[in-house]
Amino acid sequence: MTFVALAPVALGFFGLGTGYLIYGPWEFFGKPSEKTPEINRTLGQWGIWMPGFLQFLAGTYLWLGLTLFPAFQPASTVGHTVLYMAALAFTAFGVHWFALGYNRYKSSDMRVDGYMALSFMWISIMGAFVFLYNGADVPVGILFVLLFFVYLSDAPASLMSSKFWTRIKGFWHIVTGVWLMYLTFAAVANLALGIALWV
Repeated sequence: MTFVALAPVALGFFGLGTGYLIYGPWEFFGKPSEKTPEINRTLGQWGIWMPGFLQFLAGTYLWLGLTLFPAFQPASTVGHTVLYMAALAFTAFGVHWFALGYNRYKSSDMRVDGYMALSFMWISIMGAFVFLYNGADVPVGILFVLLFFVYLSDAPASLMSSKFWTRIKGFWHIVTGVWLMYLTFAAVANLALGIALWV
């Protein structure tokens, strides 16, 4: 995995991974089992700040570095392609988590999230295509494949308020959260130490 010019990808990976490792065990194990306003507010705060704010910050930084302040000068057009896709994904997923966190904080009806999942499955397909195309960045491509399964399970979990599908979604949240922590480590090792890690 090779990143250019200190692109803040570790920040986005860590934010989303933290959110997934908070929501995933809660969904999968059902602990704490009570669905109180206090639990919803806690989940909402974590959702807004970690996966929401950190991904939005990473996405905005990438957009600025690709456009107004051309900080990222990859050696090839493939570098621009993957950073463009990363900027799109981080920004969209960040705003998405602002909405998810706020809705959870306010104890809103989460069923309509099932329709939202359809568009985020599409971003996941685009991301997998871009990052896996010609082996551009296989570890990040794997992330987008995992994200597809998160949203594939999110649609029935939300629309049907299904405990079974919520557990499946929790499983994918946990698996993807662990993978995101690996990607965070790999990005930091690459940018801070020049060590290129792979799967």
